[in-house]
Amino acid sequence: MSSSAALEWKFSQVFGEQSPGEKVDDVDFISAVEFESRGDYLVAGDHGGRIILFERTDGTNLHPRKELEHMDYPATVHPRYFYKTEFQSHELEFDYLKSLEIGEKINKLRFCATPNNSLFILSTNDRTIKLWKVSECKVKRVKEMELSPNVSSENALLSGKSFVAGLNESSIQNGYHLEWIDKKPRSVSPAPEESPNTIFNVGESSVARCRRVYAHAHDYNINSISNNSDGETFISADDFRINLWNMEVSNRCFNIVDLKPLDMEDLIEVITSAEFHPDYCNLLAYSSSRGFIRLVDMRQSALCDQNAKILLDHEARGSRSFFTEIIASISDIKFAKDGRHILSRDYMNLKLWDLHMESSPIAIFKINEYLRPKLSVLYNHDAIFDKFECCISRDGHHFASGSYSNIFKVFSHDGGQDDGITLEASRNPNRVSHCRTATRTAGLLAALPVDSTEEDMTIQVLMLVMRSLAT
Repeated sequence: MSSSAALEWKFSQVFGEQSPGEKVDDVDFISAVEFESRGDYLVAGDHGGRIILFERTDGTNLHPRKELEHMDYPATVHPRYFYKTEFQSHELEFDYLKSLEIGEKINKLRFCATPNNSLFILSTNDRTIKLWKVSECKVKRVKEMELSPNVSSENALLSGKSFVAGLNESSIQNGYHLEWIDKKPRSVSPAPEESPNTIFNVGESSVARCRRVYAHAHDYNINSISNNSDGETFISADDFRINLWNMEVSNRCFNIVDLKPLDMEDLIEVITSAEFHPDYCNLLAYSSSRGFIRLVDMRQSALCDQNAKILLDHEARGSRSFFTEIIASISDIKFAKDGRHILSRDYMNLKLWDLHMESSPIAIFKINEYLRPKLSVLYNHDAIFDKFECCISRDGHHFASGSYSNIFKVFSHDGGQDDGITLEASRNPNRVSHCRTATRTAGLLAALPVDSTEEDMTIQVLMLVMRSLAT
């Protein structure tokens, strides 16, 4: 696909759509979404600590063969995702030493390398990281069983009508399955007059099991987790520290970055995001509330207090005001697949960086520029501290990030600062003009308290399909 090709965005799929008049609880709000690297799976986490996994199916045989033979062009098949499984990842906890309640909300999700057909998912709340294994298993459901002297006493009890009557319900609940099935003696056989097919119906389902729990390593809320390219390690970051973990060792980690001062009055910045380099397992980048992006090499020392590179927009720091440092805080960074470029998001803009050019970004894409005259109002209602994430396409040519009022913008590498496409995350992702969005949002800020965040807009997972058209 040419990087200069125009893109047409069309609605594709929605999950968990709210019915008219339906009451939505706070625990149902989605807090994290992640795609598997090949796009075969989509996982979402919510404020209730639950994880929902979807699997991609390309919808083969959507048209009859005769209909396909009469078509002059192949039928366009958009990727479709279907529910696969759901399980409880985190529960509400209480830290008695610090008298602190730790919520079950999922902060981040990451897919891990898959050596076999199983899926491995890292999930974290504010303090604890867990490694989950999702695998396929065969589920046997009792269809009909007559009491027989050949049946063991345990299975005879299970073959009662009261047990059979509940088989219409799913045998998998939150990732758990019927343990007695796996323990059933293989020597037990049905009565001679019965056919084996009338006793067991073998089906397939997904089971999630917690393989590791990485806990007691963070005193502050975890804001990032990132897998290493070696497939064996990952990092977790909070406001002050970045820890390096081995996947197989859950009771020990190594602190590789520590920004916490001895005296908290000397605090000047906090860590906001961290990510491993996609190719080099010794390199990682992390961003700060001062607008810095630091690239560190773990080969230099055990504690990475020396930076290999610091990316800083010197031009943006030229004209300073009370709000300059606040809006310069970087909320998210993403490495491009080529490993040379980094995409960052602050309150106002998306910025594309080249690791070979440290003094300024190579491109700036404006998202919330229309809010600049309203910074004082945003500050008074703490909305100026809202965080937005960003994403970059696999080819590295397109970037996207969200804003308020269900709006997100998509930019092209070859486009200008103001040439992005503004879309609404709904069934009708019409291209809303920048002026229209600015007028509507500015009026809202002047009339109402600004208390909406990204979480208010993630009650549903929205899928949009990107189609390239010739210009």
